[in-house]
Amino acid sequence: MPFRMGPSIPALRHVAYKAATSAMTLHLLILVDTYSMANLSRATDRSSLLVEFRQIASSATALQVLQQGIVEGISQRLAHYNWTGFYMLDPDDSETLVLGPFVGAPTEHVRIPVSQGICGAAVATGETVIVDDVNADPRYLSCSIETKSEIVVPIYVHGKVIGEIDIDSHDPAAFTEDDRQFLEEAARIVGTYIEKHSDETAAL
Repeated sequence: MPFRMGPSIPALRHVAYKAATSAMTLHLLILVDTYSMANLSRATDRSSLLVEFRQIASSATALQVLQQGIVEGISQRLAHYNWTGFYMLDPDDSETLVLGPFVGAPTEHVRIPVSQGICGAAVATGETVIVDDVNADPRYLSCSIETKSEIVVPIYVHGKVIGEIDIDSHDPAAFTEDDRQFLEEAARIVGTYIEKHSDETAAL
């Protein structure tokens, strides 16, 4: 009976390489699908939250009710938002931000001069500020060693900044353009609420 050699070493290597490549490809596809599903879930949560915020705004009897509804809704639905709160300009001191409703760890920064911190920068520039690494930003006012990134979105009323939404995350570079758009729309909802109710008060 003639002797038959098995597959050559190069052939075995080729088979092994193809098998490994297929396994890696499958693993990458699973990772991509998981990432895509997570992003889709976040997008759905953001959209539904904005609907909820508008509903709260339509019936809220006070600004604090709307703000509390926003921070609680965000904390319950967006896991990478680890601290969510409002800072509003002091009516008696336009150079100082005062802490409003928030959800998250207590903070010592209950009053922040507009000249200080990332919160101050958002008011001073009138623009959204996103910081991917707070430890690399000299403006950051340290609140928690767990905080890695931050986004601050100004709130406008009749064309003027009157406060802001401040979000901290325990994840570095946690905030994307989608987060910016979501929070800027939330800020518009708050600003519109204040405009409407201040106009109603002025008309009395």
